[in-house]
Amino acid sequence: MLELIDIGVEKAVAFRCGGKISEEEMSLVLSAIKERIDIHGEVYIYEEIESIGGVEFDAIIEKIKFFHEVGISKIKKIAVITDKKWMQKIIKLEDTLLTKIVIKGFPYDEKEKGVDFLREIKP
Repeated sequence: MLELIDIGVEKAVAFRCGGKISEEEMSLVLSAIKERIDIHGEVYIYEEIESIGGVEFDAIIEKIKFFHEVGISKIKKIAVITDKKWMQKIIKLEDTLLTKIVIKGFPYDEKEKGVDFLREIKP
């Protein structure tokens, strides 16, 4: 399940993830990301990961097609909210590997810090 949510940050696409992700849900989120890029020239991502129950194969294909067409250079910041320790390690690794994107992880009880991170304006 991917569910779009509103966090009040204009450049952000925010969503909650729990359970299995369908192609339809992935398309909805990717369309929202493309719309933000079209409007602002860049996008921030806010993810609340409650659980991961798998991803439909067609949803993975949608994501690959999207990144082939749009690329990742327009993604500037990602805030990931999760209490899963293993996810925090992956977030740190991704932040190291994807040098053009600032990625930070926050536990659920610090969700507002994740939103504040996306609101920060870098000089």
